[in-house]
Order: sequence, then structure tokens, then C-alpha cells
Amino acid sequence: MKKLKMIILPAEQAIYPQSHTFYVAENPESYYYDVISAVKNQPTAVFVVKSKEKEITKPVVAQKLFEVGCVGSLEVSNNGELCVSATYRAKLVKFLGYEDGVAWGEVEEMPYTDTQPSDRLETMKVLMEQSVMALNKRKKTRKNIFEDYFKAEDINEKINAVLEVLDGIDRQLVLEENSTIARAEMVCVLAKETLNNISLMEKIDNVVEERMKQGQKEFFLREQIRAIKGELGEDEEEYDIMRDKIENLATIDDVKEKLFKEVSRMEKMPANSPEYSMLCNYMDVVLSLPWGVYSQDNFDIDNVREVLDRDHYGIERVKERIVEYIAVRKLAPESKAPILCLVGAPGVGKTSIAQSIAKAVGKEYLHMSLGGIRDEAEIRGHRKTYIGAMPGRIITQMSKAKTANPMFLLDEIDKMKSDMRGDPSSAMLEVLDPNQNQFFRDTYLEVPFDLSKVMFVMTANTLSTIQKPLLDRMEVIEMDSYTMEEKVEIADRYLVPKQIKEHGLEDCEVEITKEALCDVVDFYTKEAGVRELERQVGKICRKIAADIVGGNSVSHHITCSNLADYLGVRKFDKDDNVFDGQVGVVNGLAWTSVGGVVMNIESRLLPSGKGEITLTGSLGDVMKESARISMSVVRSILPMLGVDSELLTKNDIHIHAPEGATPKDGPSAGISMATCLLSTILNKPIKEHLAMTGELTLSGKVLAIGGLKEKLLAAIRSGMKEVIVPKQNQKNMEEMPDSVKEKLKIYFVEDVNEVFEIALGVKI
Repeated sequence: MKKLKMIILPAEQAIYPQSHTFYVAENPESYYYDVISAVKNQPTAVFVVKSKEKEITKPVVAQKLFEVGCVGSLEVSNNGELCVSATYRAKLVKFLGYEDGVAWGEVEEMPYTDTQPSDRLETMKVLMEQSVMALNKRKKTRKNIFEDYFKAEDINEKINAVLEVLDGIDRQLVLEENSTIARAEMVCVLAKETLNNISLMEKIDNVVEERMKQGQKEFFLREQIRAIKGELGEDEEEYDIMRDKIENLATIDDVKEKLFKEVSRMEKMPANSPEYSMLCNYMDVVLSLPWGVYSQDNFDIDNVREVLDRDHYGIERVKERIVEYIAVRKLAPESKAPILCLVGAPGVGKTSIAQSIAKAVGKEYLHMSLGGIRDEAEIRGHRKTYIGAMPGRIITQMSKAKTANPMFLLDEIDKMKSDMRGDPSSAMLEVLDPNQNQFFRDTYLEVPFDLSKVMFVMTANTLSTIQKPLLDRMEVIEMDSYTMEEKVEIADRYLVPKQIKEHGLEDCEVEITKEALCDVVDFYTKEAGVRELERQVGKICRKIAADIVGGNSVSHHITCSNLADYLGVRKFDKDDNVFDGQVGVVNGLAWTSVGGVVMNIESRLLPSGKGEITLTGSLGDVMKESARISMSVVRSILPMLGVDSELLTKNDIHIHAPEGATPKDGPSAGISMATCLLSTILNKPIKEHLAMTGELTLSGKVLAIGGLKEKLLAAIRSGMKEVIVPKQNQKNMEEMPDSVKEKLKIYFVEDVNEVFEIALGVKI
């Protein structure tokens, strides 16, 4: 046991029996400054031990020191370096404290076990020798470390020599191990881990080096291409062409600055980079847009009228509104034009009207269907950083256009939906609002694009499903259903020649009389527009084509008498859904998205009841309220007719609208239900060939309704001769075609008592 001066090292320092050099700071507060002062350049034996803490504060407590350390000679060189030549392991038996600032302790030597020759020891020597040889080839470190290993004769000296080059090692744990075989095993395991780490780092270095070489190769090749093009006189490169295009764009400076930055980024990227491909696609889209390119519009009013009259028969009110719109654009081209919305039943010509507008004013025609769109990104686009990102459908269509002022048809705007992916209707506000669309910002584009010069026209079947803020930005033009005469004229002027041409019958003698066309309208179609009528004409042409190919005569004259040979049996009769002269059955008139229809309402008095009302036929809330109001109105007038009021308390009433699977709702069935109920109670039949429409108040007043023209046309199609209409709708008759006025006798009523008198002959 010896009493020795102590050098206490912080926890991160390494200790093992081998020479070490520690840098000595000039600061007197250094943890071994007092030891250096005590040595005074004279060799002396010291005990080096580690503290359990990273920072050493004096005085050191014995409990914070490891027990095992090294004993060796200590010298301080002239350049201020402390050198400890450790010779053997030792254990701190007792910490004696400090004398003159120097720590002292009693230590005793700790010899290693398993040092005698054995098979196990010889095996570990061979394994360790192999590990060290591999490390010597792979490890980039000081050569003298491996020289010390090969010079050492004792295995523990060899272990101590190689410890410095091993990774992830707890040297204190190795120092405290007494078994030589166990220490050798530790070295072998740690050597293998170190070799694995070296292999991994070499692999990473190779990958990095290869990428650097590839980048240098691409740079070298690009420089060669630039030099070759220079020799050939082709000085303009792809990026220079892009910059020239950007410079010539008729847009604001902020947009140009943004695009110039994107081109600069592209130049610095390798061509095989995913971001490079993304930027290429982005620049293709941006540069394909018609920035500031406008076509010359032809706002000749006479030409517009001529084109509209040539392409469309009837719809005078619609054509006149379009002419007014064009006239305003001619006088005030910089004004914010309204957004036109054509509303009407399918097949009335909304899309073809938009095409005629584009043709009349010389604008490029763009068409986009909005039916079923649920994702807001369909309008505004995706962020270009996403994989598969693309601009919205507005910008996509504009990139295909050659001008920035085309005629843009937004079809079926009433059929847009909203879900968890956003509300496309709200996104359309920025597109259609004249105060915003001058700086429309697509998410993919990231720069504003001017849509203020675009002539937007929309189509819809109904306004009920369009959001109010969006509807507020539109000017609605209603397209009414066609009359019989209009349908026949449209078929004769447009549909028949079109179908003859499409079926290759121009050289054949094909004639369809107007009387036959009337029968097609009456007995084979039931619609507000002419789409089904065109299909039936096409069916006739297909039959004719089959006859001609089969060798029959090339002359075909279609009349009422042979119409069934081409179209088969009649699909409809004029009296379909019509009940004349029956008790408790009324022919009501209703408006739907496909035009006007005759809607029957039936009622029955059920004896032995409790005065309850049963409503069937898939009625909506509004019609249910109309039924209850009608019941109250009828009950209030029964005493005036001499009917016992207990009749309704002892019997139940059942009101039904046939075709129960079809939902029905709307505020125009009041007088129909009241008339139906009174007819049932009085057991009086309703007047023949009579239809009616109108809402009812509790006081018996008849209120105005909408869709009058469609309802009157439905009455004509069903063979009605008389119609009861609210007096408030009398003003709508000024725009009604003469053919409608001639075919129907129309009663304008203000009170339900007038309805009862006309329909039932009951005067109250």
C-alpha cells in the first residue's frame, strides 16, 4: 500500500495504463494546477483516478470518485503539457484529503488474473490479433498506437494499447475488469462494432462521393453543351428563352419577378431532381397562359341579332336581353359586366345560346361542366409542391385558350356539391365576383391572373340549390318551356335537317310533315325542351337509313298515318294523369326542374273516424301545411253550405298525391287541395277539362305562383281547356304566346270562393 499524490480527471476523460498527454491551462483554478505546482518539473509517482461528475469542484468528496485508477510517473514539460506514463492498475483504499491544495490517497496495486498460458487465452490472443490487423488497415488514426500494440509482449499491454482506437467503449469498465480473458473478449466485440461503423461510414462516403461526381459530370456536360452551342451560333438556351418569354408577358412586375426566381432555381438544380420536373411543369403552365392577349370583339348589334335569330327560334325575351348586354359592352368596354345565368328546364337551349353568343361576338368558346364537383381544389388548384399537383379547372381551361377574353360557359352550376374537401361554390365567388377576379389567385399558380375580361355565362336547371352569395353575383335570365308551335318550328328548321345530315341522308328524299311533328310532340315526348324530340327525329332517321341500306325506296314521306311505323306505339296520351268530372279528384298544376306537369290530388272521406287527416304521396313540408290550411278553410265554410259540422269530427280525411315514390313540394297546391276536399265532402264532381294552380291563405285569399308559362303548357299538353290562376299572375299574361291564350280559357281569381264556384258550381 502506498501514499501517493492524486490527479482527479473529469468523467469524460479516459484512463488506462498507457502514456497520456493532458493540456494544462494557465488558469490557476485548473483541477490539477496544484499537482503541477507541487511537482515543479521533478518526476514523481501519482495516482490518476476519474470523478463520477463532468465538472470537478474542490474539495472533492471520496464518494464521487471511482475506486480503480492507474499509477504512473508524472512530468511537466517546458511547453506546459502534463505527461502521465501509467504503469499499473491500482485501487484507492482511502482518500486522505488535501495537503497544500494537493489531493492524497492510499492505493494498492490490482494485478490481472488469467495471465497464465491457456487454450482460451491463446484463442483470444489470435482473435484480438485479427481484429487489430483489420483495424490497422481501416482505421485512420495515429500509427504509433498500433506500433505500441505490436511491440507489447504482455496481452494486457496489448489491450491497453488498442483501447484508444475503439468506438463506443466504456474504458472505466474495461479498467475495472480483473480477468484478462474477459478484457480480451471486450476488445474483440468492440473492435467488430468499430469495423461495422467504419464500413457504414465508408458506404455513406462512397454514396456522397458518387453524387458529387455525378453533379460534377452534369456540370461538365452542361458546360460542354454551352460551348458547342456557342461555336454553332446557338447562344440562346432553354433558360434564356424562358426569360425572354417572361420579359414579354403583359403582366405586373411582381409576377415577372416571381417567375424569374423560379427560372433561377431551375438552373441550379440537377435535371434528374424531382423538384426540377415539378418546376418544368409549372413553367409550362404559366407560360401557356394568355397573359394580356385579347381578341378583337365584334359588338355589331345587327350581327348579334342575325346570329341569334338564325340559330334559335322563339325565346324573344332572352335574345333581347343578350342584345342589351352586348350593347352595354360596346358602349362601356371597361365596365364590370354582369354575370349571365341562363335558367330553365333541360333541353330548352341554354348551352346552344351560349355558343351562339360566342359566335356572334367573335370570342373563343370555353366550356366547363360543374355537375358533381365536390372538391374546392377543382376550382382553385393544388399546391405545386405536392406530387401530381395541377392547376384548377379555370386556369387549365384558360391555358388552352388563345386569348384572355374568351366566352366561358360554366355549365350546370346548380349541381355543385360541398363536403369535407371544401365548398367549390365559395371558391367560385372569387372567379365570378367582378371586384375580385381581376386578381384571381390559383393555388398552383401562386400569382394573380386577370379574369375580369372573361365573359362568363352560366346555366342551371333551378336556382334553389345555388348558394345565395353566389346567386347574388349573377343576373338571372329565365328560359321558359317551348309551346307546341315553337317545338314544331324548331324541329322543322333545325332538328330535322341536323339529324338528316348526321345520318347521311342528304341525298335521299326525306320529308317529315309538320302534322307528324305535332304528333311526335303530343304522343312521344313530354318535356319542356326539345331534347327528347330530337331523339325521336333521330330514331326516324335511323329507320330510314336501315330501309335504304336494305334496298328499299330512297323516298320517305313521314305523315301522321305512318308515324307509328317508325316510332312504334304511342308513349303518351293527352289524357294521361287527367281525371275529368270525378268526385274528390283535382287536376293541379306544378312546376318542376324539367318543366310544368299535371299533378293529381285525390281525397276520400273515411267513415267511423275521429276527424284525423292522413297525407300520403311523399309530400314535402310546404304541401303538408297547404293541406292543413285547406282543411281549415273548408271546415269554416261548411255551415254556410248547410253541412253538419260534425261530419268531419266523425269521419277521417285521406289526401293523396299519386306516384307516391316521387317527392312533391311547393307553394301552389292550396286551392287544388281545398277544391278536392269540398268536392269529397259535398259529393259533387269537379268540372271537366279544368286544371288549377294557386296558394291559399287561412282567410281564403289566393296567392300568386311561379312558373306560370310552364304550367299552362302542361295543361295544354294534357288536354285541359280551362285553367284557374291567381289574379296576381294576370300581369304575366302579357309575355304569354298567343297560342297559349287561344287554347285555354283562363280564370283569374282572388278568393277561394271564386274557385269553388267555377269548379263545383257552389256559390258561397
